[in-house]
Amino acid sequence: MAYKITFIPGDGIGPEVMKAAKRVIKASGVSIDFEEVEAGEKLIEKYGTPLPGKALDTIAKNKIAWKGPITTPVGKGFRSVNVALRQKFNLYANLRPIKTYEGVPSRYENIDLLIVRENTEDLYAGIEHMVGEDAAESIKIITRKASEKIVRFAFNTAIEQGRKKVTAVHKANIMKCTDGLFLNVAREIAKNYPDILFEEIIVDAMSMKLVMNPEKYDVLVMPNLYGDILSDMAAGLVGGLGLAPGANIGDQVAIFEAIHGSAPDIAGKNIANPTAAILSGVMMLQFLGEYQAANKIEQAVAKVLKQRTKTTCDLGGNSSTTEFTQAVIHALA
Repeated sequence: MAYKITFIPGDGIGPEVMKAAKRVIKASGVSIDFEEVEAGEKLIEKYGTPLPGKALDTIAKNKIAWKGPITTPVGKGFRSVNVALRQKFNLYANLRPIKTYEGVPSRYENIDLLIVRENTEDLYAGIEHMVGEDAAESIKIITRKASEKIVRFAFNTAIEQGRKKVTAVHKANIMKCTDGLFLNVAREIAKNYPDILFEEIIVDAMSMKLVMNPEKYDVLVMPNLYGDILSDMAAGLVGGLGLAPGANIGDQVAIFEAIHGSAPDIAGKNIANPTAAILSGVMMLQFLGEYQAANKIEQAVAKVLKQRTKTTCDLGGNSSTTEFTQAVIHALA
C-alpha cells in the first residue's frame, strides 16, 4: 500500500529541487503516491491568493505534505504562505536539524543539533498596525498552552532521538512577561524529565555560543522569532541553507520542506542544490516510520558530499542539480 502525500513544487527553484528530491525518494523503494497541487506567487493572478482552497483541502485530506520554497514579498503584498499553513493546521512544532557533513566547506566538525521552534505565535502571529503615519506597532503573543506543547515536544523528541540535553533559549531578562512565561514553563516541564540535562540561555548569548562551540549543544527549544533567526544562522555553520531541511509538525498534519527560499535569480538554470529538499524527504520518511530508507538516503547524500566530485556551485563544485541527484541515486544502489 502506497502512502498518499500532498506534493507542492513551489516557486523559483522549488520545482527543480523538489523534482530532484522526488527522484531520490522513489529510488529508495518506498511506495508513495504523490498528489501534486500548486501554491505560490504565480497563482495570485488566477485565484487572488498564493494558497488556493484546493491545496488546503488536499493537505487536510492527506495529512502529510512535502513542499518546495514559496516566494514571500518583502515589506508588501501577501503574508508568508508558510506562516498561513502553520496557523491553518496548527503546526506548532518546527524542527530544524543542523548537522555537519564531511566534505562540505565549514570551519566546524561534529555538529549535530536540533532546533525546536514554536511555530504558531510570538511576533509571527502578525498582529500589527500603524500608529498614525510615523510609527508601527507589533504585538508579541506568548501563551502557556503553546509554550507547554513545544517544550514537551522538545523533551520527548530528545528522548526519541537519544539526545542528552535540552537548552531553552529566551530573552526573559528584558521581556519578563512574554519570555518570562516561556522560560517558567520550560523550567516546570524540565522537572518531569530528570534524565535529560536542562539549561537556559539568553538568545544573544546563545548566538555567540553557537558560533564559538556549536558542538556542545543538542536540542534547542525557543519561541518563534528566535528559532527562525538562529536556525538560519546555525545553517551557516554547516555549509548554508542548501543543506538545511525542516519539518512542521502538528497533532493532525505534518508538512516537510527545505528551509531556504525560492532563489528566483537562479531558477531554471539547473544549478540549485537539492540537498535540503532531499533531507526534508528523509525527515518525512522518518516521520512515516520508514527508517531504513531514510538512513540509506542520508548515507548516500553524505557519500556524495564527502567525495566532492558532484557538488553544486554553492558548495564549491560545478555540477548541475541533475548531476548531483543522479550521483545520490547511484550511491543508493
